[in-house]
Amino acid sequence: MSEVETTSFEDCLQRLIKSLEASSYEEAASQLSALHPGEVARLLEAVPPKNRTELWLRIDSATQGDILIEFSEDVQVQLLHEMEVESIVKATEGMDMDDLADIVPNLPESALHNLLLTLDHKHRDHLKQVLSYAEDSAGGLMNTDIITVRPDASVATVTRYLRLLKEMPVDTDQVFVVDRSFNYLGSVHISALLTKEPEQKMLNLSSLEITQPILATMPEKDVAKLFEQRNLISAPVIDENNQLIGRITIDDVVDVIRDEAEHSVMSMAGLDEEDDVFAPVLEITKRRSVWLGVNLITAFIAVFFIGLFKATLEQKVALAILMPVVASMGGVAGTQTLILVTRGIATGRVTISNLKLLMTKEVAVGFLNGIFWAVIIAIATYIWFEDAVISLVISLAIIANLIFAAFSGAFLPLLLVKLKIDPALAGGVILTTITDVIGFVAFLGLAAMVI
Repeated sequence: MSEVETTSFEDCLQRLIKSLEASSYEEAASQLSALHPGEVARLLEAVPPKNRTELWLRIDSATQGDILIEFSEDVQVQLLHEMEVESIVKATEGMDMDDLADIVPNLPESALHNLLLTLDHKHRDHLKQVLSYAEDSAGGLMNTDIITVRPDASVATVTRYLRLLKEMPVDTDQVFVVDRSFNYLGSVHISALLTKEPEQKMLNLSSLEITQPILATMPEKDVAKLFEQRNLISAPVIDENNQLIGRITIDDVVDVIRDEAEHSVMSMAGLDEEDDVFAPVLEITKRRSVWLGVNLITAFIAVFFIGLFKATLEQKVALAILMPVVASMGGVAGTQTLILVTRGIATGRVTISNLKLLMTKEVAVGFLNGIFWAVIIAIATYIWFEDAVISLVISLAIIANLIFAAFSGAFLPLLLVKLKIDPALAGGVILTTITDVIGFVAFLGLAAMVI
């Protein structure tokens, strides 16, 4: 985020908090009224739930729908359950089907019933269609608001049709060509309608090579990769029978990319990107205690291996002092490789096919780094303790740990993916345990042999 954006948000937040501290809720609400829905959502997420509710109830219900879709799930659920049924129905009025489908699972049952009653048969069918697909699939991401034309229609006919619509769906850069059974035949970019001869037919202009359809069951991660690789603004979505059922637009894909980035960062700490920053203390404590418990188990594993060399540690206090150096160097080296490979898997650049090449490269890097830092640490250790044996032991342990850390950091993410475990979530804890154990065993084991 740029410095200008940060300052702007910080200024808005400071003014908002100042108004809230003075209990001037009307003034605070007026500050929000001039902002974009996304900015309002960010500001509301940055204040405690009590203030958030007071502000939310003062926002015009006509604009609440645009703000609702910008919230994290925790905040969205909280506010939806504090709204009147009539306010929810009004807020969701006219909402795109893909956005409405995201909100429906969080709606109170009474509000959901009333909302469905306000939808006509066509929109209910569209909503049902979107909800029939997994939330993290192309079908769950798509919007059913599309413009279709027949293959025998001419450029002049389609142009007149578009003028009669008066308004086109947001981010419409192409119209989709379908037959009478709604089978997808191709697409025609809007620019082609302006530059081609009026008598040309849609079938002749449509190009499957330019806009390949996306299968509704495709994971949203793969959808984001396609948009990135092909520089798409929108893309058609088809079912298993090649029938056109919707389209995905770039604004939805940007949300997927942002969510993936947040997920990667938050998962490394065992957190959920949808968590409310100001959630109740007990609720946050419960969520985080699970991850702390996992970490405690792995810590005891490392302690167990240290305990195997209790006699060696009693002979040389210097070993206990230097142990964190070995573990820390291995942990950092392994984490560097882990993050690199995890990102490579997420972007599709790392697979089982090039794993051998990647591991060879990372092990070579670990070896060279091990040699370099082993010399520096050995010299520092000798100056400190004046013991050549300990200096030699720690240098060898550093080399061994950095090599194994690089190997583990490269291999572990792919193994976790194979086991259907998120490497961003579990990789860090497992890797730290491995590097700690290998580092301690190498260091203390070598020391036990020579001391």
